[in-house]
Amino acid sequence: MSTNLLESTPPFTQLRTGVLQKYTPGLLLCSIAVLIAMIVNHFFSGVSPLIVAIILGIILTNLVQLPASISPGITLASKKLLRLGIVFLGLQLVFSDILSLGFPMLAVIVCIVAGGIFGTILMGHLLRMKPTQVLLIACGFSICGAAAVAGVEGVTDSEEEEVVTAVALVVIFGTLMIPFIPFATKVLGLSPEIGGMWAGGSIHEIAQVVAAGGIIGGGALGAAVVVKLARVLLLAPIAAILSFRQRRQGYTSPDGKRPPVVPLFILGFLAMVVLRSTVALPDEVIAAGGFLQTALLSAAMFGLGCGVKIQNLIHVGVKPFILAFGSTTLVTSIALAGTLLTHLG
Repeated sequence: MSTNLLESTPPFTQLRTGVLQKYTPGLLLCSIAVLIAMIVNHFFSGVSPLIVAIILGIILTNLVQLPASISPGITLASKKLLRLGIVFLGLQLVFSDILSLGFPMLAVIVCIVAGGIFGTILMGHLLRMKPTQVLLIACGFSICGAAAVAGVEGVTDSEEEEVVTAVALVVIFGTLMIPFIPFATKVLGLSPEIGGMWAGGSIHEIAQVVAAGGIIGGGALGAAVVVKLARVLLLAPIAAILSFRQRRQGYTSPDGKRPPVVPLFILGFLAMVVLRSTVALPDEVIAAGGFLQTALLSAAMFGLGCGVKIQNLIHVGVKPFILAFGSTTLVTSIALAGTLLTHLG
């Protein structure tokens, strides 16, 4: 027995060493990017580390020829770590906070997500774009940005270029919304609370929502975050529906496996939501979960940013940008109309 154990040790050690050598260079680079993003966020609290990380990735990959050795770690970050970050995102949601919005506003949020997705798909069809690219943009812009893109990518046969393009568009258009919503709120004479709900219902990324809510001031930030998290919660049923559709259509992954009815990371996300909503977790645990979520998603954003080649964005043409503009306009309009109807009607 001891002889067999000794004989089995070298291959295991070689395997472990091989795995470390394969993923360490890319993950180390991601860690450095996350550290820089966190430092920037520390000194400029209004700047999201996720946005900093993806911009770092875009700049680096377009200025420097990155060695092939970092590719496995970068891919691991942009896929596996992104989904793990979505799991920890669930710790931000509390059912009671979302239910406190009331049925009318919850119905508006469902309309924002459903109307945004179906409207964007219709526009994409009119533009004669690839259905998978359209679906990624539709869910990213209607639900929760890059996290939704990752969730949908996990249950569809999307290509890497389509995923990277959708994430890049989320960053571009979501960032443009940060100054626009506060400016429009002031011009329209809306209260901070209504402006915050509008921001939460229309802007793509949570970090972008926080930035816009902070600019509006007053009670806008709290209202914006709760509305946005209610949109995030709809990622789970949307991903489940898309996965079920893929199974019905007989889609299989390259290794021959059918997509799960509900992706594992979506189940993890829901488990975290239930845990946060039913258990009085210590503040330290919630803070640690928030830190892990930010770090994991920042690493993933850097990895995705490293896949954004400016030349490739030019190559995809103007149609994705037209669709992104149309989707942003649609989601923003539904959010404004619904918020005004529920609070001023």
